[in-house]
Amino acid sequence: MSRGWRWLPVTVLVILLDQLTKAWIVRHFAYAENLPLLPVLNITLRYNTGAAFSMLADASGWQRWLFEALALAVGCGIVFWMHRLDARAQWLLALSLSLILAGALGNLIDRLRLGHVIDFIDVHWKDAYFPAFNIADSAITVGAVLMLIDAWMEGRRRST
Repeated sequence: MSRGWRWLPVTVLVILLDQLTKAWIVRHFAYAENLPLLPVLNITLRYNTGAAFSMLADASGWQRWLFEALALAVGCGIVFWMHRLDARAQWLLALSLSLILAGALGNLIDRLRLGHVIDFIDVHWKDAYFPAFNIADSAITVGAVLMLIDAWMEGRRRST
């Protein structure tokens, strides 16, 4: 049986894409500079010291250590979980975990290096703006959706 670790190259590729896009944005944009791409999509440079949706961004700094420790703990848990998976039979779950791991580690790298996460994708509708996000955040979201799909499919297999 090949282990779920077989999907770790996906994790590495997503982390590389995340870090390269963030480096490019930092080199080419000033903080808060805004480049409209579509009527609902801008590229902008933002820093997030908080968690998802800038939660706890205004805290005194303790949140950085909490989020770093949480990312490390979740990352270790995911790697252990992936080790227990059959990479072929449970490929969708393994893929979802590799994406979640990539997102967690991509943002952890920012926190460790910079003390904040670099966000640059800005989605909005008229004057209603969704909090800016990045490739790592997108990987976590896609991974979570794939995990839900895998759970739904597993439930359907068991009920038949």
